[in-house]
Amino acid sequence: MTVVQVLRHRGVADGLSLPPDLAAAVEIIDIPPDGPLPPGLSAPVLFTGAWRGGMPNLYRTVEQGGVRWVHLYGAGVEELDLRRLCAGGRLVTNSAGAGAVPIAEWTMATLLAFEKQLPETWLRDAPANWYERKPLGTLSGRRLAVLGLGHIGTALAQRAVPFGVRVRGLRRRAGGPAVPGVELVDSLPELLAQAEHVVLTAPLTSATRGVIDAKAFELMTPGVHLVNVARGGLIDHDALREALDTGVVARASIDVPDPEPPPAGHWLYAHPKVRLTPHLSYAWPGSRAAHAEIFVDNLRRYLRGREPVNRVDPDAGY
Repeated sequence: MTVVQVLRHRGVADGLSLPPDLAAAVEIIDIPPDGPLPPGLSAPVLFTGAWRGGMPNLYRTVEQGGVRWVHLYGAGVEELDLRRLCAGGRLVTNSAGAGAVPIAEWTMATLLAFEKQLPETWLRDAPANWYERKPLGTLSGRRLAVLGLGHIGTALAQRAVPFGVRVRGLRRRAGGPAVPGVELVDSLPELLAQAEHVVLTAPLTSATRGVIDAKAFELMTPGVHLVNVARGGLIDHDALREALDTGVVARASIDVPDPEPPPAGHWLYAHPKVRLTPHLSYAWPGSRAAHAEIFVDNLRRYLRGREPVNRVDPDAGY
């Protein structure tokens, strides 16, 4: 039996164990994330990280190690030179979708927190009048705009529709699979019109960088709730600050700021209308296993000559 060697940068899914059907057919070789490569290193597959531009010797490994397929543990690839990585017909895939469910759940929590005024309505002392209260909002009948109907946007829509939310979605690729209960639109103005919640789930590319700018905020309904679980670079943060101060945006729930992380004293930390979290919406106990399982599934496909999932397109940028 021919054994396929897989290079893995140390620190990427260190606990990965191959299932029985792959254990005898695959040899995983750990290599350093930086510094010189071992002499004569050569293998067809590389399993590596995609965060912060990838491992320092990513391109050296690919180009010197005879790698024909690179799988990126992670989803975002905006900091990588995709054309260099895909040169010569090299296959590049990633683990997009591994965090779709927890991110969608986190987003639903932020939508409900906004409508139900949580934690603002929690008591820490006896109120002057127990029965005097402001009415709370509801998700039922609310209009939700989802920019990006990929793994995360679809998972969000599937959870929002049963709450009675009226969901509109905008995706880059026309003719994609229909999402039950979602109205597909063709332009950003159409997406944002009358939306009461706007959620960003699109990848960061040259086409989407700064897409939520001053002109986009002018299209939004005053009092809108903006949620970003994609990448901070989708938003012009100077325009966001203006929209918050003028009341166009009632709240910004930001899990992915720009810059990330914001430096000490940055206005995002202190603004009363901002709910800032440290890029944690994807985190759940099964996160590492879910990311690695997509690689394992693609490894089976690779060995059987089948088309992989999550193929990265250098022209699209994701």
